[in-house]
Amino acid sequence: MKTRKIALLSIMLAIMLVLTTVESLMIAPLPFYAKPGLANIVVMFCAFSIGRSHAVSLNVLKSIFVLITRGPVAGLLSLGGGLLSVVIIILFKKSKMSYSIISVIAACAHNLGQLATAAILLSTLYVLYYLPLLVISSIIMGLLTGTLLKLLMSIPNNFQNLFKL
Repeated sequence: MKTRKIALLSIMLAIMLVLTTVESLMIAPLPFYAKPGLANIVVMFCAFSIGRSHAVSLNVLKSIFVLITRGPVAGLLSLGGGLLSVVIIILFKKSKMSYSIISVIAACAHNLGQLATAAILLSTLYVLYYLPLLVISSIIMGLLTGTLLKLLMSIPNNFQNLFKL
């Protein structure tokens, strides 16, 4: 069972890293340098299907990857946003809210976490002027990732049972 758990989480981490890398390589990022946050689908799937501690671990490992590949500031921003986002996912996991609503709230939390981290690193609150644009982006991208998660979660139980640890 331990080998299976390591293998499944490794596959999920690999998927997250590929999605994160593809997003960072986008030639024309979305307006205002917003990224879709597709790796969040994997985190949400993990939180809903496998467990919260594994979702937190995946987020931390992704942040370490970002730290190694893009530097300490990007790594801290990834960690600040990712941890706040996964906490929100865990808190709302048992609610009656749809995946899309939870995804929007998590996307907003991710952006708030990144802005808070940036405000601390830069010792200024001026970064908060970026918040309205990020909230709009969070709503759009959260709906997209929530819809994709809903499709993934609707796959027959036999597939999802592969991910039960």
